[in-house]
Amino acid sequence: MAEAAGQESSDKNVEMWKIKKLIKSLEAARGNGTSMISLITPPRDQVPRIARMLADEYGTASNIKSRVNRLSVLSAITSVQARLKLYNKIPNNGLVIYCGTIVTDDGKEKKVNIDFEPFKPINTSLYLCDNKFHTEALQALLTDDSRFGFIIMDGNGALFGTLQGNSREVLTKFSVDLPKKHGRGGQSALRFARLRMEKRHNYVRKVAETAVQCFITDDKVNVSGIILAGLADFKTELHQSDMFDPRLQAKVLKRVDISYGGENGFNQAIELAAETLGDVKFIQEKKLISQFFDEVSRDSGQYCFGVDETLKALEMGAVEILIVWENFEVMRYVLRNPQTQETKVLHLRADQEKEKSHFQDKTSGVEFEHVEEMPLLEWFANNYKNFGASLEIVTDKSQEGSQFVRGFGGVGGILRYKVELQSLNVNEDAEPIDYSDYD
Repeated sequence: MAEAAGQESSDKNVEMWKIKKLIKSLEAARGNGTSMISLITPPRDQVPRIARMLADEYGTASNIKSRVNRLSVLSAITSVQARLKLYNKIPNNGLVIYCGTIVTDDGKEKKVNIDFEPFKPINTSLYLCDNKFHTEALQALLTDDSRFGFIIMDGNGALFGTLQGNSREVLTKFSVDLPKKHGRGGQSALRFARLRMEKRHNYVRKVAETAVQCFITDDKVNVSGIILAGLADFKTELHQSDMFDPRLQAKVLKRVDISYGGENGFNQAIELAAETLGDVKFIQEKKLISQFFDEVSRDSGQYCFGVDETLKALEMGAVEILIVWENFEVMRYVLRNPQTQETKVLHLRADQEKEKSHFQDKTSGVEFEHVEEMPLLEWFANNYKNFGASLEIVTDKSQEGSQFVRGFGGVGGILRYKVELQSLNVNEDAEPIDYSDYD
């Protein structure tokens, strides 16, 4: 179950990276006139309505005075209409279409046709014809919508709530009547103390049981992290208690001291935990790379790094978690010898691309044909599932991330089992990549 949850998180992170990459390329694109169309439709919309709207726009665009601009706008609308015909209904998460003619860096015109279903529901309805693509709605998809659980405990009762984005929700709450400390002496003192401890114990047990009902669904934790908040030592008792489910215990991000109980305490706990919640992805990233470093320091054989080692381990199906830096600038080329029709794969850093010797047969001197070329990170993002791996795209903002990029080239993996990669034959044709330039 935990593996499935980890895979789901990995898939979502890869989708977010793809959207980031798309936004970057769309924002850089510029066109002549107003021939770049951005069309975004929410899940509840209807294809016939969009088709009618586009037909109306086509009629309006036919009146544009400038012949060049008129033809390019009509061409873009026709492209959008063709894309729309591919869908019988609007997908569950909505539909995004970008069509138009952009001007490349060397001054040439290039047609762009992109249509896709976002990885989560998009609630924006947009149609714009401009000299640029509008990506504001896509930016909104990148805001982290992680759900966090809160347990507020004090001597009067407990409250269970969740926070997702800016919306908070109280799941359940209950009150409790705990005996207070008192100064009665005599033979009853021990009995009163025992009763008091027993009621506290039962209270902690009830909180632990309710936490399972609130934060575990189908044997999986349904929140990204848990904040324990309260007065006195209740939160500490719960955190350290054997009655608290280990799956929830592992998700506790922070314990905070608050001045109130109930909903006021919930609001205060959200404020006090704000910094921690903002750093969750950062913390998860540090934890993942630390796990990789642990394998390296133990020399367990259950790790790989560098392009050749990582690809070899992937082909063997040995990689459990593939870790790649988000700005990994290595290109993947599929080349073919025009005489023998043999193909080979070459991996080069961006600044090595222009070296012609890489694209020639060493014996005959014949220049290879480019069959395919793309950034290696993009190839990983498209193919990691075929190798039974999960893909984690990391930054170099943490100390661990920076060390991973500088020391290990920004690509590596944690393996399912021990593999002696050094003893395997690596591709002799592959050009070695010098990672010393990565800072």
